[in-house]
Amino acid sequence: MATTLVTRARTRLRRSAAVVRARALLRRLTPRRARVRFALLFGLLFIASGAVLLSITYLLVNRPTHNVVTAFHVAPQDGSQPRTIIRPGSEPGSGPGSGSPPDVTDWLNDQLSKQTAKMHDAQMHELLVQSGIALTIMAAISVVLSWLLARRVLKPMRTLTAGICRISASNVHERLAVEGPRDEVSELADSVDGLLERLEAALESHKRFVANAAHELRTPLTVERALLEESLLDRDATVEAFRENFERLLRISTHQGALLESLLTLAVSERGMDRTEPVDLAEVIESVLLTQLPDTQRHGVRIVDRTEPATVAGDTALLERLVANLAHNAAYYNVPDGSVDITVRRHDRRAVLTVSNTGPEVPKDRVDQLFEPFQRMHRTAGDGHHGLGLSIVRAIAAAHDATLTAHARPEGGLVVDISFPLIVKGTERHEGRPQIRAAAASK
Repeated sequence: MATTLVTRARTRLRRSAAVVRARALLRRLTPRRARVRFALLFGLLFIASGAVLLSITYLLVNRPTHNVVTAFHVAPQDGSQPRTIIRPGSEPGSGPGSGSPPDVTDWLNDQLSKQTAKMHDAQMHELLVQSGIALTIMAAISVVLSWLLARRVLKPMRTLTAGICRISASNVHERLAVEGPRDEVSELADSVDGLLERLEAALESHKRFVANAAHELRTPLTVERALLEESLLDRDATVEAFRENFERLLRISTHQGALLESLLTLAVSERGMDRTEPVDLAEVIESVLLTQLPDTQRHGVRIVDRTEPATVAGDTALLERLVANLAHNAAYYNVPDGSVDITVRRHDRRAVLTVSNTGPEVPKDRVDQLFEPFQRMHRTAGDGHHGLGLSIVRAIAAAHDATLTAHARPEGGLVVDISFPLIVKGTERHEGRPQIRAAAASK
């Protein structure tokens, strides 16, 4: 039994090895250039269709006929010599004459039939030979024409390839701009141009991000260096001066740590999520507000929370960071005795999170810029804000397949709507009265 199993296993291995070798041989024999493959394909198709056509013609010409060639004697009435008449399409012995010898007639019929068969075979052989010669000539012509046709068909592709190879990071603004009728080649060129536009936008955004990040990091490093040099050069510095410098260094270090943490969160959000889990937005907002409430009270802002349970697929930590950034920005960029409204509602199989605030008037042309990295309404050194809050919000929303829209309020402030795909657990509708919480500002 064991020997049989071993033999079967060896046989399977040999077959697998043979299949692998056959595939490798087929890959080596297959031409690598598309032009050669097109020419061979077109030529083989012509040869196959020509062979089928010639086969049908040969079969039609070679059909057997039912005509019978009959020879018989006719004795004239004037006493002259009898004549032999050959007439096709007659049955043997049906001739009009009398006295025709059966043996002579049968012999003549047999000879005529043989001669006719030989002539027919010779004609069919000649037809087959001539057809083969014609097919060979046309096959050669078809291969040449296929080669030229493939060159003509692939010429736009070579143009696209040359154009794509010409474009690099230094001239990514160039486009292929293929002209001509709307066909597969022009659609491919338009797709490549669209890809280049997105790539150019991404490269420009990356350059701006790197420049802004370098600027944000260079400023505190310069201040740290100045404080350290001051401590070293001032020989009469007191303990209080050293303590003050160290406290400033500690604040700068904390500021840099927060900046690096924001950059890391932005990078993780733009990369996407490896796994998701059901998350209730109402619970996320409740958890965030418990930690954000003291900060909003310090800014003298009232938060009104109107939420209803809405389960989405996502990452809890990222969603908490999204809500925290929105709430913090809405409270910080506000007016005295202002308010922040946070709502969650279900609409058309979507969970819509809306955060709006009172505050200074926001120009309409600045709304989209606020979601770019390191963009702030008012740049204030040392305020602890790096201009990454809303850009992180946008990245987290994109990672959750959510749609983010924002618009400025006419009376001042900003409204941010984020629409998440909603998860409906079975037939449960989560109906109920929305929770309303208000945090009174401390005066």
